[in-house]
Amino acid sequence: MSSGVRSCTVGTLPSAAGAAQLIYVSDRNERHHPGFIRCGAGKETRMCTRHHRHSIFCILPPYLLRAILANGSKAQKSAASRALGIDTTFRTMRVRLATAQSVTDRRRRKVAAAPVKQRSIYTAANSETLPGKLVRAEGQGASKDPAADEAYDGLGHTFDFFLEAYNRNSIDDDGLALNATVHYGEDYNNAFWNGRQMVFGDGDGDLFNRFTASLDVIGHELGHGVTEDEAALVYMQQPGALNESLSDVWGSLVKQWVLKQTAEQADWIIGEGLFTAKVQGVGLRSMKAPGTAYDDPVLGKDRQPGHMKDYVDTMQDNGGVHINSGIPNRAFYLAATAIGGNAWERAGRIWYDTLRDARVVETTKFADFAAVTVDGAGRLPGAKKAEVKAVADAWKQVGVPTG
Repeated sequence: MSSGVRSCTVGTLPSAAGAAQLIYVSDRNERHHPGFIRCGAGKETRMCTRHHRHSIFCILPPYLLRAILANGSKAQKSAASRALGIDTTFRTMRVRLATAQSVTDRRRRKVAAAPVKQRSIYTAANSETLPGKLVRAEGQGASKDPAADEAYDGLGHTFDFFLEAYNRNSIDDDGLALNATVHYGEDYNNAFWNGRQMVFGDGDGDLFNRFTASLDVIGHELGHGVTEDEAALVYMQQPGALNESLSDVWGSLVKQWVLKQTAEQADWIIGEGLFTAKVQGVGLRSMKAPGTAYDDPVLGKDRQPGHMKDYVDTMQDNGGVHINSGIPNRAFYLAATAIGGNAWERAGRIWYDTLRDARVVETTKFADFAAVTVDGAGRLPGAKKAEVKAVADAWKQVGVPTG
């Protein structure tokens, strides 16, 4: 995924949580573009590149951090406030370090080189500067920093999963190098994909453990890069909830693939191990039973619905992208368990092929996506009527029509 970016500089803007480091993208070939702003000593910078704007993809939804602000201790509120300050600043800037190619052009791209993992892990040393200091490069031994080594392994597992399961050459199917920064910010309660790299906070140690500790979180965030590359689903309302759901699918499948679990053996939890023992919950989301992942005095209750009758109309959370993703999440779980075996082999393949289908575009909604999955189930090599029925029934059980 070539960024088309000539150079990057880092600036600072004040926020409620203090100064936050921001990445500004500068392209000297477009100095007179109206998207440029002045920053620093006369430097012209852009807030976004030529493709459509999007929000930074964070694993922790803003409503969960706001619940901590309402219900947490002084220290918990302080950590949540810092995280919201950072997240809001990045979302406002809507940094886009993505290709100038259209989705159609990317789908036509041919892989020229043999797949080779290229991982670089940096540490921000609890600052808010990206990418930070390099601590482990591809092929080097363990760094003795657990967060750096977990990030290194998680990036590798995700690369290997997409290559072996779907013959995909990295996130962009064109050999994109995988970069990550750990120890970002002070007790930062989040992890995100910014269109160019992964960023992990250490968590506050009170409610949240370090965000590299959960493999499905890493697979989820890198999965946003896959979805962004293939369909660029708008990060609002139903398209945005599909975007989040697809990342949950990839995150869960990466974990299942590494653990060699069948669909029946998997826990279908996103964010397993992310909560400390203090939190009353098993993870951020349950694909098997949306709305049951946590029920905690500080975090509140899991808000995800598992059926269209409970769809949440809201302007918060980009139109409920982390909330309503529970509906397609459960549909995938139902399809995968009905088909049986390893979920990445049949159900996952159907969802992956659907994402790459030309009928799935930036504004695709649940019903449109569902219809393509049913059609795709019948197109799989060795397709069986039972598999088509399993996919159609899965969507029916969550109240989404398929045509």
